[in-house]
Amino acid sequence: MLDVDGVLTNGDILVTDEGSQLRAFNVKDGYAIQYAIKQGLDLFVITGAKSQGVKLRFEGLGVKETFLGISDKWTLLQQLLEKYNHNPTDVLFIGDDMPDYVCMQQVGVAVAPADAVEDIKKISDYVSKLKGGEGVAREILEKMLRLQGKWHEDVLTTSV
Repeated sequence: MLDVDGVLTNGDILVTDEGSQLRAFNVKDGYAIQYAIKQGLDLFVITGAKSQGVKLRFEGLGVKETFLGISDKWTLLQQLLEKYNHNPTDVLFIGDDMPDYVCMQQVGVAVAPADAVEDIKKISDYVSKLKGGEGVAREILEKMLRLQGKWHEDVLTTSV
């Protein structure tokens, strides 16, 4: 489970004169997300953001479901656990601020970027050295896939 603002972005939002909201995403996060999906991981994005650009970004990467405008993330997470037959202990959640708190308390592994709020860092199993938007998702997904022997093992074991 991935939060967006402050995890997959640095948390800055640029607003155009027309009112559109613009965010910058790290391409290395994007690569790791699509690769993890190809390796069989179920990835979900839950965010309070309401921008269709966010939804389009993750649809393009193959994310199964992206949820916008969510204030009660725990209720949604419970519904997803039931729908996809997962246990909370099997879930890794990357979050950075108080809307992520309850979910992060309930899952198997809670991860925070280096610049997450203190309350979130205190309950996290792992705090990245990277700030939000600097490749936190890439770091975590790569570590997970390496532990499972699924991180480009075909390339890494090939000698030239």
